[in-house]
Amino acid sequence: MSLLGFSRFISPSSNRAILRLSSHLLTSSLHLLPRSFPPSVCTGRKISNLTVRNYSWKAEISATETMEPHKEVAEVNPNLYPIIEPYSTGFLKVSDIHTIYWEQSGNPSGHPVVFLHGGPGGGTTPSNRRFFDPEFYRIILFDQRGAGKSTPHACLEDNTTWDLVSDMEKLREHLDIPEWQVFGGSWGSTLALAYSQSHPEKVTGIVLRGIFMLRKKELDWFYEGGAAAIYPDAWELFRDHIPEDERHCFISAYSKRLNSDDLETQYAAARLWTTWEMMTAHLLPNQENIKRGEDDKFSLAFARIENHYFVNKGFFPNDSFLLDNIDKIRHIHTIIVQGRYDMCCPMMSAWDLHKAWPEADFRIVADAGHSANEPGIAAELVAANEKIKNSIKNKGL
Repeated sequence: MSLLGFSRFISPSSNRAILRLSSHLLTSSLHLLPRSFPPSVCTGRKISNLTVRNYSWKAEISATETMEPHKEVAEVNPNLYPIIEPYSTGFLKVSDIHTIYWEQSGNPSGHPVVFLHGGPGGGTTPSNRRFFDPEFYRIILFDQRGAGKSTPHACLEDNTTWDLVSDMEKLREHLDIPEWQVFGGSWGSTLALAYSQSHPEKVTGIVLRGIFMLRKKELDWFYEGGAAAIYPDAWELFRDHIPEDERHCFISAYSKRLNSDDLETQYAAARLWTTWEMMTAHLLPNQENIKRGEDDKFSLAFARIENHYFVNKGFFPNDSFLLDNIDKIRHIHTIIVQGRYDMCCPMMSAWDLHKAWPEADFRIVADAGHSANEPGIAAELVAANEKIKNSIKNKGL
């Protein structure tokens, strides 16, 4: 079977029919929900800021409001901002080995926001600029160590979470930014939490998407057979590259090949590692995204750096490190966006974060998976930035 072959099992018309049916079932069942959430959703501090939206039917459930059957709400603006080009770019040497690429777009005098890409190893793309109002925001993108345009490419030496946190501070100082908003999804949410907990005084707001805290249960779900229950066809391509006697730990087995002395061995493992994630990143298969696994340059950095971080458990001292340190950032205006059917970063992690941090605004997109480019996720991310923007404007009055 080719890397793209699995998606032909489900026709586009079947995909649409399944999505319409799922949306209908969800909306039709709203009247069965209780008129107030049970005590487990509430905390001693306040009613939790939980919102669920279905973008096929535009139905919303909010824990902060009394629910009415089939309640319709005003549509959230789903439009990304227009494509823009950077007004400045550069490279910053952050260590004896690493140099990172950075760029700025939007309003040079605007409110600074830093975009943290996923992976780790994914790099930035021009479309990442479109989540932000370019008239209000000074938009900073950078490629983390070894990713994108940063050099050396796919390098694992001196490449840890805490090196990236340090790089962010060096970049902030280099650009003469006193403080900034932090925006990150998937691995970017991990780094956003780690950075904000290390430097809370430098953070004006946080937007998180597809929560990933690099805990064992999260890694086991995606790399040791959990998500395979939903995508057995895609999983077989990933699984069958590893001999049966090494399948007790796929992360370790792939590490061996991604760090081989033979470059072709690295490429073969990197393509399969990357394709497994790309196949599962959308609620419905996205061929353009899946094809990224065939790009040897992209997939080598993506797979090698991801695997390196996962083997080392994110370089955190314990499994619950990010949850244990929420008190350091509890006061920061934060919005969490999570796709209900996220296969890469399942909703259990966002839910655990929500329970530890009920003050944060938690928005569930009922008909979305993992990718920031899915319509419902993108709409909520734009809305989150708009909400923080308006909050900042109101404070300035």
